[in-house]
Amino acid sequence: MANYKSAKKRIKVADRNRVQNSLVKSRARTAMKKVVRALGDNSTDLESLTKLAVSELDKAQAKGVLHKNAVARHKSRLMKKVNATAQA
Repeated sequence: MANYKSAKKRIKVADRNRVQNSLVKSRARTAMKKVVRALGDNSTDLESLTKLAVSELDKAQAKGVLHKNAVARHKSRLMKKVNATAQA
């Protein structure tokens, strides 16, 4: 347990940020899963789901939750899958 007032505040802030960051990560992961699920179902709204997933990943990067290289990797893999189904 923290002894100083500033340390107690930092614990509160860290907990609040942890919850916020997990929500941002969860939204990004959910959006990516929706795209992958839509690929398997041959869904018609694939384009809008892809835009949403890319947007959520970019927001996570802007907030500092995910590293820019990790976001680039996720987007690249996602687009590779989407483009492969568009070609077929």
